[in-house]
Amino acid sequence: DFGVRVFPRIRMSGIKGLQGVVRKTVNDELQANIWDPQHMDKIVPSLLFNLQHVEEAESRSPSPLQAAEKEKESPTELAERCLRELLGRAAYGNIKNAIKPVLIHLDNHSLWEPKIFATCCFRIIMYSIQPQHSHLVIQQLLGHLDANSKSAATVRAGIVEVLSEAAVIAASGSVGPTVLEVFNTLLRQLRLSIDYALTGSYDCAAGVSTKIKEHEERMFQEAVIKTIGSFASTLPTYQQSEVMVFIMNKVPLPSMQQSIEAGKAGENRNRLTQIMLLKSLLQVSVGFQCSNMLTALPSAFLDRLLSSALMEDAEIRLFVLEILISFIDRHGNRQKFSTISTISDISVLKLKVDKCSRQDTVFMKKHGQQLYRHIYLICKEESNVQAHYEALYSMLMLISIELANEEVVVDLIRLVLAVQEIAQINEDNLTAYNRCALFALGAAYLNLISQLITVPTFCQHIHEVIQMRQKDAPYLLPEDVFVEKPTLSKSLDHLGPEVFFWQSKISEVLGGSGYNSDRLSTPYIPQLTDEDRLSKRKSIGETISLQVEVESRNSPEREQRAPAEEITYETLKKAIVDSVAVEEQERERRRQVVEKFQKAPFEEIAAHCGARATLLQSKLNQIFEITIRPPPSPSGTITAAFGQPQNHSIPVYEMKFPDLCVY
Repeated sequence: DFGVRVFPRIRMSGIKGLQGVVRKTVNDELQANIWDPQHMDKIVPSLLFNLQHVEEAESRSPSPLQAAEKEKESPTELAERCLRELLGRAAYGNIKNAIKPVLIHLDNHSLWEPKIFATCCFRIIMYSIQPQHSHLVIQQLLGHLDANSKSAATVRAGIVEVLSEAAVIAASGSVGPTVLEVFNTLLRQLRLSIDYALTGSYDCAAGVSTKIKEHEERMFQEAVIKTIGSFASTLPTYQQSEVMVFIMNKVPLPSMQQSIEAGKAGENRNRLTQIMLLKSLLQVSVGFQCSNMLTALPSAFLDRLLSSALMEDAEIRLFVLEILISFIDRHGNRQKFSTISTISDISVLKLKVDKCSRQDTVFMKKHGQQLYRHIYLICKEESNVQAHYEALYSMLMLISIELANEEVVVDLIRLVLAVQEIAQINEDNLTAYNRCALFALGAAYLNLISQLITVPTFCQHIHEVIQMRQKDAPYLLPEDVFVEKPTLSKSLDHLGPEVFFWQSKISEVLGGSGYNSDRLSTPYIPQLTDEDRLSKRKSIGETISLQVEVESRNSPEREQRAPAEEITYETLKKAIVDSVAVEEQERERRRQVVEKFQKAPFEEIAAHCGARATLLQSKLNQIFEITIRPPPSPSGTITAAFGQPQNHSIPVYEMKFPDLCVY
């Protein structure tokens, strides 16, 4: 420190000497190899020391001699120039030897925690080395992060933020094969941090248990999530899509293919892991821009994402909704629906609306019913709060603007009317707030969609119902529900018909304007799938019971049937377990068939298919022979060409056909 303050000219001479050595020996094969670790371990720390004291040397009041020399180059500037020159000459095989002393210097002097100097150093490094070598620096930082996985959270957070800066700079050049490696390391560190937070401590290298500070671990987790988002935003679209699939595949889900940890500790770990990974996915999706929804949301990715939407944890469901909204919102309309209201003039929102593209139409035909079904099931959750209803409202409106044609609009109206019925009938025993919120959600959506499609009679019906609610039931409108102290009513089971939106009326007015009235008049009913059984929703047993009751009530043979078996909890449990086992066997059979066709030799596959074709042809020949015979004689026998009696032929409808012939 004394030398820093008193002998700047001596420091300048030393740096110039290092600069001369570098220039003399860096490319001279006859001289000592300056890139050897024994030389780099001396040169690089010396330059970093002079860079490190920039603030101390320049913040003090300069002496007259220093003031006179201020116009000249300072030791800090000369050290930076020398470091840039050294790194700029580094070849592929020398990068590691040049970067390792930097990491050791930052460790020894505890310079990760303020992170200002560390960030400055790596900014110099990333802009000085050749672009094609950038991924080597990223690899060094990733390895150093893993090596410090049991260091203090502040140290790990500093390394992660430096990695964020370096990765963003490297992405503009070449990150090489380390794209998924970056995310894999960050996600691994995220899981370790979750474990530390749950256990309250971690074991150091010396075997000593160190207690963690919870707020520091949270800070580290937020730094990791921010780094994931900032790095992903610099990648091209196809790599962003790969990263999102990669992250989603790490989310633990209660499915057949992926078991989750049991017990209280396992549940907490699973929940925190799910939340952190979905937060990371949200960070990536915010910067993701893709005009084609089919490529943005591939089937496997969408299935796993929507599976998370059926979890009972309210925070996880909200993250899933926000992720879907960020995908669908391609014109920046999200903030215009942040507040749920029944505005009278939609033009004040200044919405950006484009015509639905062919790709969007195909996407909705393929995945529309899946999206509607999950929106419907999320609406039935009692743990929903205002943020959930705001996200549901935004999602409904964004689908209507970004992805909707006439068929989609009809389905969305049916869906919202079914949501109104959830609140009206209340089979799920929702609270008064949940019911009022669903009524208000339906009113806000139908108010805006009526103004978007501009059918006067439809607008009139919606406006009349909203006016009646304003007069007699304001607690069914968003202005009274989605406020700090909502106005609720306990008499929701005794509402008059004038405060409801009627499907028959809407079907009539929109059918007269060219919309599909038959589809509009059909109530929306979501289909039961494996996903519901696996997610253990409380409504599944009720749905099965209802289907059994309807089947027995509507059957024309009900009078002649034997008394039905009593439906008990054990019966339903056995039915669900058996069906899941059968589906598991079928899935395994399909996997084996696919594996056989992927790995078996061509001759074996050809022989197998040829045998099946021969068998099918022989069966078809038998069928054709039977069907072209003359009809039987009245005596029950026919005479063959040789005069021998022949038995009566089997009728076609009694024959056993091969499976491949039955449709």
